[in-house]
Amino acid sequence: MLEISRNVTLPESEIELSAIRAQGAGGQNVNKTSSAIHLRFDVRASSLPEFYKEQLLALADQRISKDGVIIIKAQQYRTQELNREDALARLQALIRSVARPRKARRATRPTRSSQRKRMDRKTQRGRTKQLRGQVKI
Repeated sequence: MLEISRNVTLPESEIELSAIRAQGAGGQNVNKTSSAIHLRFDVRASSLPEFYKEQLLALADQRISKDGVIIIKAQQYRTQELNREDALARLQALIRSVARPRKARRATRPTRSSQRKRMDRKTQRGRTKQLRGQVKI
């Protein structure tokens, strides 16, 4: 069971873990051991509450496919066990991140000073461009 919050948990059966060969440097050992972990989690078919599903599918995250499948590749560590824990922790963090309510944005007006500075910069820029005209003889 992967605990998301006090009352939301994910059964391990909904998370598909597979061992793959890690990329990058590592000597000859990297060619014969499958230490990286490929995690797949189908959001739509999961037992998560609807609120979590909607928020996850609305995320603009490259780890979430169009089909609603979260794909995480963990290959930071040399052992399969540590990479497995890392992948599960990253999935847990991703799901927990959508549970926090977003801070509402309050529209603010620009200060009079900032407006004046902006207009002064525009005027100065216009003068600079005006000086680039043809030379009058």
